[in-house]
Amino acid sequence: MINISKSYLFTLKNSAKIAEFQNKEIERKLSLYQVFVKLYEHHSGLLEDILQMEDLSLSGMTGLNSSYVQGVVNDGKVYLVTNLGDNQTQTLLQAQQIWTIGRDRHCGICIGDKYLSRRHAAIQYIDQDDEPGFYLVDFKSTNGSFVNGERVYQRIRLKEGDRVRIGNLTFNFFYNDNRRILPTVAMELLMQLSSRKGCNIDDTLSYVAPEKYLPEITDKAVPFTKNFDLNPPNSHDGFSTEQKSDILDRFFNQITPSPI
Repeated sequence: MINISKSYLFTLKNSAKIAEFQNKEIERKLSLYQVFVKLYEHHSGLLEDILQMEDLSLSGMTGLNSSYVQGVVNDGKVYLVTNLGDNQTQTLLQAQQIWTIGRDRHCGICIGDKYLSRRHAAIQYIDQDDEPGFYLVDFKSTNGSFVNGERVYQRIRLKEGDRVRIGNLTFNFFYNDNRRILPTVAMELLMQLSSRKGCNIDDTLSYVAPEKYLPEITDKAVPFTKNFDLNPPNSHDGFSTEQKSDILDRFFNQITPSPI
């Protein structure tokens, strides 16, 4: 009769338990995978939100910047501003107003992502339809293109804040066709700037707006010109003597006297 040692039996018993545990772990992972598949089929937007939260969490830990594309229409010029590709902000102008995206080095936006097709998709500006704007077009890529979790099968117009995913890359899209001209800086702020180290009154006068933008000069202005020549060579012809006097008063009022 063959004698079987206790240690051998113990090893066999442990091996059986390990195999059973491994089988249960595989079944658990398969079950979890099926849950994600069903979630993606019926609630792809929710899964996209989960992935977006994961991206934001990763960005916060590693210090990486969020990827973005901004379509700009300004004075008849159309271009993209983006940090895709080299992770540096670039302004991209394209004569045909079509910006291709993919792994191919000839693409307008070349990205080294193995999940991207060589020519994966494009952003195109269209001004002839009823809804002019920037559109995303997928070139029948292997892994597809998605906007807010929905796969793109035909060109789709991008809106402010849309979340776009191509391959393993996700970015936000922004649209800008508005601009406004800001008012001139107040005289008081110009005086504060001129009082900073390395500045002088002549620099401040160089940046003051034309006379029509100056505030109204009151009768309280001190007649400073009796003791100082305010009309030297190369003087600022755009200011009257009273206006120059008021500017000088405001400038010297910013200087705090040194303690005795």
